[in-house]
Amino acid sequence: LVRYVAGLAGWLTRPANLPDEVGTAILTTAASTTAGYATLAEYREAGLLDDRATLVAVTMNTFFGFVQHVFTYYVPVLIPILGVTTGGVYVGARAGIALLITVTGVLAGGLLLSESNVDRAAPADVDATGPEADDRTDRERVRDAAGKSWRTLRRIVPRLAVVYTLVIWLVSTYDVTALTSVAEPITSVLGLPGAAVPVIAVFTLDTTAGAATLAGTEAGVFTTRTAVASLLIGSVLSFAVSTFRRSIPFQYGIWGAAFGTKVIAVNTALKLVFISATVALLLAPVW
Repeated sequence: LVRYVAGLAGWLTRPANLPDEVGTAILTTAASTTAGYATLAEYREAGLLDDRATLVAVTMNTFFGFVQHVFTYYVPVLIPILGVTTGGVYVGARAGIALLITVTGVLAGGLLLSESNVDRAAPADVDATGPEADDRTDRERVRDAAGKSWRTLRRIVPRLAVVYTLVIWLVSTYDVTALTSVAEPITSVLGLPGAAVPVIAVFTLDTTAGAATLAGTEAGVFTTRTAVASLLIGSVLSFAVSTFRRSIPFQYGIWGAAFGTKVIAVNTALKLVFISATVALLLAPVW
């Protein structure tokens, strides 16, 4: 099955000069972010991908990670709170941003990667000969799969435990939420209504509560464009909080501190660029 899925994913990975197997990990992210990232980490550790190729693959992951949240959060939770129009435009904007980041990854791979960044002879945990050449019994396959899963868990879980402990200590010791104080000058510069300040501040700390705060404002205070722009600004500021609470524990657990920091930096930089461009487009006076 993995071999066939890898073949289907070739349309995504080949323009980026990545092996088809990487496409399997990227598509897996749509179902499980942890599984997708863990598979890429295994490919990196096995030598199939070097650091540059892995960063390209992680960037290409973005849209497929977003797809997962469409069905688990955006459609069942956020759109009913915001309403079909505002919610639909916001989710559409986030989808477009995620897609542009993925396309950026494909283009970066095409420009920056070559055969020197990929060792196609390295073990990639994919049976290239197909299931028909596998003479193992079902029990043996289950046992082998469990063994591989255990090795991955044994590598990741201790990291997660240590990093989460440190993050909990940092968050409880220092007031990372004070970073939301920059919301007011930003809204003033952009000409957003005063009601955008509490929306952005709350959205920075909790997406659902921020959406509910916006939905509770009086009719006419926000247009669809200013409402979506406010939510996007809140999502930018939330990076500071979510980096401590979620990104560092997750990425450090998957990659380790050194490479995990690079992944966080690339992800954050690209999101900042494309979200800022989207906000500028929404608030452009030509509309």
